[in-house]
Amino acid sequence: MEMTQFLPVMIAGFAAAVGFTPITRRLAFHFGVLDQPSVRKVHQAPTPLLGGLAIYGALVLALVFFSPPFYLVEFGAIMAGTTWLVLVGFVDDRNGMKPLVKLGAQMIAGAVLIAAGIHVRIFASDILNISVTLFWIVGITNAMNFQDNMDGLAAGITAVTSTFFFIMAVQEQLSLVGSLAAALAGASVGFLIYNFNPATTFMGDMGSMVLGFLLAVLAIKLDFKVPVDRQIVTWMVPVTVLGLPIFDTTLVVFTRLRERRSPMQGGKDHTSHRLVSLGLSQRAAVLLLYGVCVLLGLVAISLPDASIEGGLRTGLVLGLAALAAFVILEYVYIHNKQRQ
Repeated sequence: MEMTQFLPVMIAGFAAAVGFTPITRRLAFHFGVLDQPSVRKVHQAPTPLLGGLAIYGALVLALVFFSPPFYLVEFGAIMAGTTWLVLVGFVDDRNGMKPLVKLGAQMIAGAVLIAAGIHVRIFASDILNISVTLFWIVGITNAMNFQDNMDGLAAGITAVTSTFFFIMAVQEQLSLVGSLAAALAGASVGFLIYNFNPATTFMGDMGSMVLGFLLAVLAIKLDFKVPVDRQIVTWMVPVTVLGLPIFDTTLVVFTRLRERRSPMQGGKDHTSHRLVSLGLSQRAAVLLLYGVCVLLGLVAISLPDASIEGGLRTGLVLGLAALAAFVILEYVYIHNKQRQ
């Protein structure tokens, strides 16, 4: 399986997102689906919120018309879950939705995957595997939803992480993962043209939830052909690739619980906001976080070939680095709150 056979999927996803986004922007203004400025947001003017529809349309077009053959049952389940979250996200963007209702909807999307046989196979117990799968899908879906807090951040993170998933899928001869990752990378970059600072449109929850859902699927389906005793290293690969959204979500949830706030309550307490508080511009903060994603992706690519000891050593170094960053960024946040 050659990387070039997926180029039409990636190019189609990119071109379709470039073409569809201006249309969804006009539709958002027409139907009044706009993100209004507020004290917890960084934009200053009402901004269209239907960019997620452009991303979804680009993904469907690229996968249906340009992808190599793959297992249709799994593809159908993935598209069903994706479509469901687009509909849920549209309702949330238009009318708002209670967090518990949204979590329930995400679990339904995960259940569709599990029914099609898409789930982790870490434990001997099916109940444990299904529980971990639902936790992972809901967790990563919300982690990417959290990343949609600054112009270009969620789309750029998705473009970088899906590109690394794509590279590893080609190496492991995984057609479905390669097609999904290629389409996702292309669509994210195409949308990013309009979403990078200063953004003229936002993806909304219908976009960020879809990105998170598909990244969670890619992580589950990324299967390395290694002996059982080395799977402890390969399980680290998707966690490392998605290390930034996982880190940011952990940081934000910790801060909000420490302040006795709901973890689902929005605020300017994300990693990106804390970097801006240190003096970086929004663009510089976002670009720095892109760089972190690239670095984590490069580390992840090296893990499947690492020895068990080398992989665990790498994981320890990453864990210590994350802990140091966590402490520093939490100190920055507390210090800034005290000065206000």
